[in-house]
Amino acid sequence: MSEFTTVAKVGDIPAGEGRSYAVNGRMVAVFHENGAYRAIDDFCPHMGASLAGGYLEDGIVSCPWHAWRFKTCDGTWCDNPKISIDSFASRVQGDDIQVCVPAQDDSDAGSPTATED
Repeated sequence: MSEFTTVAKVGDIPAGEGRSYAVNGRMVAVFHENGAYRAIDDFCPHMGASLAGGYLEDGIVSCPWHAWRFKTCDGTWCDNPKISIDSFASRVQGDDIQVCVPAQDDSDAGSPTATED
């Protein structure tokens, strides 16, 4: 069972921005928008750019390299909702921003998830 891991302190991630953290062998992008923190895979499945450095607006982050857009609430790719990247539970405990990230299975490293109809 996965546990929450502290990645930052409240105030470390400016509103409207994201930061990248290594958690359980994975890179996770944590975004701060409208007082909430959301966590998704940091790497864009298109060419591997860090999503943490992307433009964030209305709960959607745009990849800084080629503008692929992902919802920060669930990792859904906005241009094809059948495809998504992983999203992770996040919370604030006191002044700690925490995420719950299971260890990544090497067999599916870096591959987007397709959902069934």
